[in-house]
Order: sequence, then structure tokens, then C-alpha cells
Amino acid sequence: MAFVLPTPVIKISQLLAASLLLLGLSAQVHADSFDQGSAMKMNPGDFDDDDGKSWQEIKTEIPPAPQAANLVSFYVSPTATMNFFIDVNSISVGADGVVRYTMVSKSQAGAENVSYEGIRCQTYESKLYAFGQKDGNWSRARLNDWKQISEATGNRQHAALAKDFLCQDGMVAGKADDIRSRLRTNHPIKLGS
Repeated sequence: MAFVLPTPVIKISQLLAASLLLLGLSAQVHADSFDQGSAMKMNPGDFDDDDGKSWQEIKTEIPPAPQAANLVSFYVSPTATMNFFIDVNSISVGADGVVRYTMVSKSQAGAENVSYEGIRCQTYESKLYAFGQKDGNWSRARLNDWKQISEATGNRQHAALAKDFLCQDGMVAGKADDIRSRLRTNHPIKLGS
């Protein structure tokens, strides 16, 4: 004896199967049109500036190693597991619209990391150029692609730096001297100013 489903149950199961198929196809089309992984790997040159020209990053010169007297701390978040400092003498604003700086991060136990980085306000991205060594030399970063700045972590140093001191309305907030002054006096950018 064969088991036969009532007609409404068959139609519901057929509709469910068709809906799942369409949902899967829709997800694939959406993934093909905007793949999150490939979006994160886009080069900044893939973006056009307002004048329609493709953006080009300038050649980056690594500054001297930071000196303790030039380090200024900045607030990251209440859950940050490290303390963050900027060497104010290393701050530069390039013709390409990138703010470059040396960052020093220190753990509670005294471990220290030194990095030379950049933030592009227009695209809200950060880039790592080099790591500082204990002897004062630098080693170039191997993974030096532009990455979207994240707000999601306790150590949200790039977001705090960009929002509070470097960027405003998708542009660099002033000249290098303006940024240095804001950091030295701990005067973050005011919203709407």
C-alpha cells in the first residue's frame, strides 16, 4: 500500500521547494553583484574622485622611529585592551588625501607595537605600511592593502582616530598642524562643526 499525501500538502511542499530554489538563486545573484570579500579587496584606485579622475596613492616615505616625547595618547573605547599613541611629528597629509602617522600601541603588561599607517577619509579605510623594530628600523608590511575601518571591536583605534581627529564629512579635517593641535590638546572634532 502506497502512502499518498493530500493534494493541499503536495501543493504546499511544491511551493516551499520553489520558494527555496528562488531564494537560493536570488542570494547567488546578490552575491555575484556584491561579493563582500571582493569589496574589501578593492584598490583605492577603483574609486573616482569628484573630478572623475581615478585616485592614485602617492609614494610613501617612512619617517624616523618615534620618540617618547612626541607621543600623544588618544581615547579608543572603554573596552580597549591596549593604550594607543600617535607620534605627532610623524603626521602628514598627502596630496592623495591620506593622513599618515606612526602609531604606538602598548599593552598593560608593557608589550609595545609600532606601526606606520595611513587613513583615507574619503573611503574610510586604513592601511599598514611598516612595522617598527626595537633597533629603530622599519620592516615593510606584507599585508598592506586598504581595509575598511571597523567600529566593532574594543581596539577600534582606527575608527577613533579617524572620527575624533582626522576626518570630517569624508575629507581630511584640516592640515597636519590642525590634526597635531587637536591631538595635543585632546580636542576631538565636534559633530556638525
